[in-house]
Amino acid sequence: MTIGTTIVSGPGPHDVAVDAAPLRWMRPLAIAAVAVVVTAAFNAHPAPGAHGAAAVVSVALVAFVAGTISVVRLPDASATLLLALMVVVVAAASVLVGVQRDGAGFLGVFPVVSAAALRLPTRAASVVAGVAVGALAAAWAIGGGHPLLGIVLNEFGVVAFFLLAVFGRRYREANDRAQRLIAELHETRAAQAEAAALGERQRLAREMHDVLAHSLSGLVLNLEGARLLVERAGGDSAVVDTIGRAHRLAKTGLDEARRAIGMLRGDALPGPERLSELAADFEADTGIACSVVTDGDERILGSDGRLTLYRVAQEALTNIRKHARPDRVEVRLVYREAGTELTVEDHSAGGSRPSPGDGTGYGLTGMRERAELLGGRLTAEPIADGFRVALWIPT
Repeated sequence: MTIGTTIVSGPGPHDVAVDAAPLRWMRPLAIAAVAVVVTAAFNAHPAPGAHGAAAVVSVALVAFVAGTISVVRLPDASATLLLALMVVVVAAASVLVGVQRDGAGFLGVFPVVSAAALRLPTRAASVVAGVAVGALAAAWAIGGGHPLLGIVLNEFGVVAFFLLAVFGRRYREANDRAQRLIAELHETRAAQAEAAALGERQRLAREMHDVLAHSLSGLVLNLEGARLLVERAGGDSAVVDTIGRAHRLAKTGLDEARRAIGMLRGDALPGPERLSELAADFEADTGIACSVVTDGDERILGSDGRLTLYRVAQEALTNIRKHARPDRVEVRLVYREAGTELTVEDHSAGGSRPSPGDGTGYGLTGMRERAELLGGRLTAEPIADGFRVALWIPT
């Protein structure tokens, strides 16, 4: 059943946007009422025809059927059109009651009264119910021969159907309001949780900035000063080089700390575009040639995928720095149709080296966990002349 919404106007506390579709049982009820009324009309007296009272029955029957079908088949009809159609149906059913004493025209009133309660504003629906009660009473009185108790019971039946539909609509509206309130509550809680998380991230960023970043800044300055003092004193060049490497490592750590602070504050995450920077820092620190090759059509990766590629390359180069002295290092990033592949290989004339183990920091375990969270995989294994770390992230 098509669901729509009709904006209705007019005074009254319930003149609001109402659901333009009746309850699920409304259409079967209307079809059943039409079938019963039409069948009874052809079996009653006078039956539909072209002359006299039979012609009146024919016109009323056509108006009743057309009006009822229009009411249940026009989900987006305006309130004014619905009101007019419902009054036509009530009038046609009442004419059938007045002309055919043994007909079933009164049954046609029940679905339209229920539809009015479900689809019209309260005042307009009450008008339809009032017209139905009054028109049926007048028709039974004009037709004659109907027992008073039967007339009263039928009138009560019309009112009962109307009130039942009103209660059904009120229940549905209350349920919709409750669902909206629940959704708003969930949104509010989610916003509160997000605000709390953001506040905690800001606090951590401040702590890292005040403690770690300041400490590393002091370390960088002290190392630079120590290097200058050794140079002026004519110290051993190996000592100068060692202090220089320590200075570069401290500076790199400071840069990473600042990037981590930026990430906590919502700045852009590092990604594949910084692999060349990693390779350059590695080469400057170790003196080992490190190349970066990119192949395939570059694609936009998610934030988690970008960060994982960067961290895996970073950790692989760190492991090489700590556990090996290769002749050269190759970083290759390949964009394939099914996913993205990153490999970091170190090559040495002396042959392969053993696995570096988990080490500290992220380690191989951390890299594998990052890959698995994205549905990918990570392998770390010796090769003929060195060691390879390979990351695969599916598209």
